[in-house]
Amino acid sequence: MKKNNSITTIVAIGIGAAVFFILGRFLSIPVGFIPNTSVETTYPFLALMSVVFGPFAGALIGLIGHAIKDLLTYGLWWSWVICSGLTGFGYGLIGKKLDLENGKFDQKDMIKFNIGQIIVNLIVWALLAPTLDILIYSEPANKVYAQGIVSAGLNSLAVAILGTILLKAYSKRKTADNSLKRD
Repeated sequence: MKKNNSITTIVAIGIGAAVFFILGRFLSIPVGFIPNTSVETTYPFLALMSVVFGPFAGALIGLIGHAIKDLLTYGLWWSWVICSGLTGFGYGLIGKKLDLENGKFDQKDMIKFNIGQIIVNLIVWALLAPTLDILIYSEPANKVYAQGIVSAGLNSLAVAILGTILLKAYSKRKTADNSLKRD
């Protein structure tokens, strides 16, 4: 929603953070072979919200939603909370290059979006999150980099599949400015 107003954005942040929490709490699938690592449905949803409402809304949705999830489950893990915010911000930056509001999300846009989201996920989850875990919590490097690499791959895959479907569905709801013609 490129032309959104601040009230709409604030409401979207609140609702988005709540949905992020619900998805993270109830629709995460632990992978089993790496501790505390799951297939997340939160990041495809975060991609949609970030693309539609912009990078700052995406950052706040990721930050607030992840913080609430952590607080109500096993405790606040700041490194990953921060990284969810950065992920939302990154997805929002990619969204600035898309024109979903006019119903456009073709194959070229899908490729552009997915290359961008994979880069965001690799930087944030495979590099930044583990590094923050080491700096903030003195976690063992081999453990957190393994978690980060697996998370980056799983998040990229989830966003490539579910996120692309969500963005395509959203774009189909919109009408191109020049699509209506007077007879």
